Amino acid sequence: MTHIILANTTASVSELKKNPMGTVAAGEGAPVVILNRNEPVFYCVPAKAYEALMDRLEDIELNVIADARANQSEVSVSIDEL
Repeated sequence: MTHIILANTTASVSELKKNPMGTVAAGEGAPVVILNRNEPVFYCVPAKAYEALMDRLEDIELNVIADARANQSEVSVSIDEL
């Protein structure tokens, strides 16, 4: 069975157990796919890369909201809501 690998660096579960920080460092800031019996089981994502991913997802969500609101002709706001 073939699998799509969405990382440039791979490591086995055994390698991860032996040297977790070395495994993360091997990705040089990018995710590392962890393999179990040559099948991807999870991605080891460094904190900075994960934070950037979450920021990007938040931006996408906010753009969807902004795009939906852009089609509204007017927005009603009461002074009490401010």
